[in-house]
Amino acid sequence: MATLTETVADALRTKIYAGEMAPGERLPSEPELMSACGVSRTTVRRALLQLIHEGLVQSRQGVGYHVRSVTPLVWVASRPERNTRTDISPADVWSAGVREQGREPREDIEVGITVPPARIAARLQLGEGEAAVVRRRDRRVDGEIMLLADSYYPERLVGGTAVAQPGDVLPGTYAVLAGLGYGWVRSRDEITIRMPTREESARLGLAEGTPVGEHVRTSWAADATPVRVQVCVLPGDRNVVVYELQEEADEQ
Repeated sequence: MATLTETVADALRTKIYAGEMAPGERLPSEPELMSACGVSRTTVRRALLQLIHEGLVQSRQGVGYHVRSVTPLVWVASRPERNTRTDISPADVWSAGVREQGREPREDIEVGITVPPARIAARLQLGEGEAAVVRRRDRRVDGEIMLLADSYYPERLVGGTAVAQPGDVLPGTYAVLAGLGYGWVRSRDEITIRMPTREESARLGLAEGTPVGEHVRTSWAADATPVRVQVCVLPGDRNVVVYELQEEADEQ
């Protein structure tokens, strides 16, 4: 049997999902909800807190509760990563997709050399203590942080190249690797849905209870050398990941 808190939360949730309460719209005040639902202020606050944890409602100091307004970003993850532009930054395929949606991409980049976590080292087939160049990016859309993208490359391959230098790489890290004879020709994606770490929550400004998708892409050159591992952390309420697959007809 549902508790009073669940009953109030369900009623508000239903209205939000039905579109009866639009994104950005102010919810009834606590006294109004108390009167309409015949419950105590404590019950109302618990119901509202539950909706905040679900990412449906946000609290604005001094102005009450509002339906959360977020326009999810569509990322077509199956598009080939072959940047050729040098006249705009960022210019990778993700950023091009953002602009196609009438929005503006930006990224904050931090570059360093590190001994990566074991799971990254294993995918890159690094020896014990072997270093990787990591490019950490906070990716923003219209000023709002949308995802984290950390890319690791074997330092023995890219050390001294533009990949290991601060700032954007034009026309892209693929072009640098291709020039070295290590352009990737195959990638494998792994997607996990989980709760964020404390650091991720802080970097992404997540509402409590918001899950994230972790997208790990490992890429190999033609000789089967692993050349990159990219780890993206995407807030579940801000992103839609799409794959487009070409199905070939069976031969008769």
